[in-house]
Amino acid sequence: MPSAAPEEVHRAVAHSLRTDRGRLLAALTAHLGTLDLAEDCLQDAIESALRHWGQGGVPQNPRGWLLQVARRKAIDRVRKAGTASGHATAIGMLAEEAAAGPERLAIPDERLRLIFTCCHPALDRKTSVALTLRCLGGLTTSEIARAFLDKTPAMAQRLARARAKIGKAGIPFAIPDQQDMPVRMDAVLQVIYLIYNEGYCATEGADQLRADLCEEALFLARMMAELCPDTPEVLGLLALIAVGYSRRLARRDDAGNYVPLLEQDRSKWDRALIAEGEDALNHAMRLAQTGPFQLQAAIAALHADAKTADQTDWAQIAALYSKLAELVPTAVVRLNHIVARSYVTGPVAALADLELLKSEMEHYQPYHAARAELFARTGNAENAIAAYDLAIGLSRVDSERRFLERQKAAQAEMMRTA
Repeated sequence: MPSAAPEEVHRAVAHSLRTDRGRLLAALTAHLGTLDLAEDCLQDAIESALRHWGQGGVPQNPRGWLLQVARRKAIDRVRKAGTASGHATAIGMLAEEAAAGPERLAIPDERLRLIFTCCHPALDRKTSVALTLRCLGGLTTSEIARAFLDKTPAMAQRLARARAKIGKAGIPFAIPDQQDMPVRMDAVLQVIYLIYNEGYCATEGADQLRADLCEEALFLARMMAELCPDTPEVLGLLALIAVGYSRRLARRDDAGNYVPLLEQDRSKWDRALIAEGEDALNHAMRLAQTGPFQLQAAIAALHADAKTADQTDWAQIAALYSKLAELVPTAVVRLNHIVARSYVTGPVAALADLELLKSEMEHYQPYHAARAELFARTGNAENAIAAYDLAIGLSRVDSERRFLERQKAAQAEMMRTA
């Protein structure tokens, strides 16, 4: 086998980790019983690949090679630790499978068990997100730290504590039983949604869109749809992410400025992603178990199906938000419902409705941005400017702040020329 250049080796290793890390780690954890040990053994295999692939070339089956070597490293680690007697069955299975050639090595898909472990209720939500990105998304610790705007050492410590807690608390590497499944599945989907939401509507930073996090969420949603193809809310989440992310290229103009949905160039929308999302949504709807993610996906699909902003079916969107508010009675959903309904009943009625949310949303930037837009639609430039000032003060995203400042300037110009 010919040797490989360092760049080729690094690309091959990075590709294997990006596409197969979750499957490799899950297979190792299933045998070893601990995520901590499985991660160490996989890391040993990665270091071996970086050394050996340069000399002997990249193998035909990189994933099989990594798993075979990781299993051998596991046997060595268990024996050196003096715990071989407690792992006798696992060692026997590992030795048998490690002896097989990597080309013939079958890798069991245990990723569903792994993601339920990462999203266990005993772990806080931020830790679950980080652990999911690391174990199943294939992100490095430094990449996850950047996603959270944390320092790499701090994130490394968080991940290490999480792995230790999984072992110490006896969190099982298992799929929940039927009784616990709805709550546990919801926790998994919420973690993926949080990743997507922070990517699509970043809460701070230079840009409102974080493509890296959106891509991770889409990857994880597709994985869950592959593993749970007949779970309606899994399909609903995939649909929501695919249709929403289809608009990524239209959300910024050539200067990098934020462009709101109703002003976007719809020719830039990714029709392949929209089709993928709508296929998933149609499948979910045939299962006849409506849930929040399906309703949000249906709203996104109605926007996607409108050829122009003027052709948006606001009455149907408002009806869907009304149903969503029954299932998820939060102030954020009520805000979105009011804004959607304003395109049916008018901005004056919507402003009155927004007053009912004032105490709950006083520090919520989109609330003030919505009020500003509604005041602008009524022609009340003075109140619009005041509301824009509040929204600008609460914004921590540079591109969003610039957009709000431009909207405020337009209202000021209207006052000067009135």
